[in-house]
Amino acid sequence: MATDNRAAGFSLKDQLFNRDRVEYLAGLFADADSGFDRSGFVRDSMNGLSQLELKERIVHLAEQLEKHLSPDFAIAARQITDALPPPLDPQKTDDDFGDFIFAPLGEFVVRNGLEKKHLHRSLRTLKALTQRFSMEDAIRAFIDAHPEKTLAELDKWAGHKHYHVRRLVSEGTRPKLPWSKRLSIDATVPLPLLDQLHVDPTRYVTRSVANHLNDLTKSHPELVLETLGRWREAAKQDEKELRWICKHALRTLVKQGSSDALRFLGFRPNPKIEVSGYELARPELRPGQAIELSFTVSARRDESLMIDYVIDFVKANGTLAAKVHKLKQIELQSGESTEIRKRHVLRANATTYTLYPGTHHVTLQINGQSFGTLPFELLG
Repeated sequence: MATDNRAAGFSLKDQLFNRDRVEYLAGLFADADSGFDRSGFVRDSMNGLSQLELKERIVHLAEQLEKHLSPDFAIAARQITDALPPPLDPQKTDDDFGDFIFAPLGEFVVRNGLEKKHLHRSLRTLKALTQRFSMEDAIRAFIDAHPEKTLAELDKWAGHKHYHVRRLVSEGTRPKLPWSKRLSIDATVPLPLLDQLHVDPTRYVTRSVANHLNDLTKSHPELVLETLGRWREAAKQDEKELRWICKHALRTLVKQGSSDALRFLGFRPNPKIEVSGYELARPELRPGQAIELSFTVSARRDESLMIDYVIDFVKANGTLAAKVHKLKQIELQSGESTEIRKRHVLRANATTYTLYPGTHHVTLQINGQSFGTLPFELLG
């Protein structure tokens, strides 16, 4: 996992796992249990922590907990839940991910509570933990080890009063959860859980549902479209929110130009439009400068248009890698025209890609179809 933003001098792993956060965690345990060796836990935890990457720090802190909590998992689980602060605000509906310092507690549960005899206690502990920090990675170990019983429990959690518990049901069962291993169960098995969760009143949950379906489009696109069609017909979710779920769930298919996905969202795969004046302001650029593209779109009939642009980036080996970028969504009446301009900065030292010199291309994509490709030279 990449954790450093060198351009800004920022280290995510150091922000999330440092002495202050370790001392905070130690304080929680010490306040709940006077026998907890607070200073010893801090000393052991800080030993070698700075040399570790983010996920390694989670494992390291879980290992230190194993030294300082009871070797009896039943007692250790109680020590963990007794030490927890109040749950995250249940009145919020989004953007409240929690405190990363609790991730090692989930790792501890996986490492020590995965046996069948501990299953009920472990799941109960993860349910408490996820109300402080998402246990989406930890729950996957239990889905793999005890699929039937764990999924049955998740089915109950889909109706839990705290939205962080409900979100875990969707996020923890995602086919391609970032930074986590793939589940051993068939990717379609959790769909009945999503049938419940798609009607959730909180965006934090519905975003997870949409992301889950977007994962599933990579292996079962037709099933995703069928599922969204059922939800649309059932009309149990607010119409505006369901439109958002559908658009977000189908974003990868739309970027790929899927005619079925575009039709589902109300976009004709072959719009009757004309594109003129497509040009780039400069044919040569350096890192840190911006691609400036402009063009005019004219409609020969009423059209809903989803406009993207695709940059073919040069890779280290000289081959090209395409990345689709959203531009805008517009409605044009028959005979109407609009001029569009876009500025895209080619950021040097970006964390998600590296710029290499060579001939790049920018393709204008409207409703999944190409309407022109222009080259530019990125100089070293």
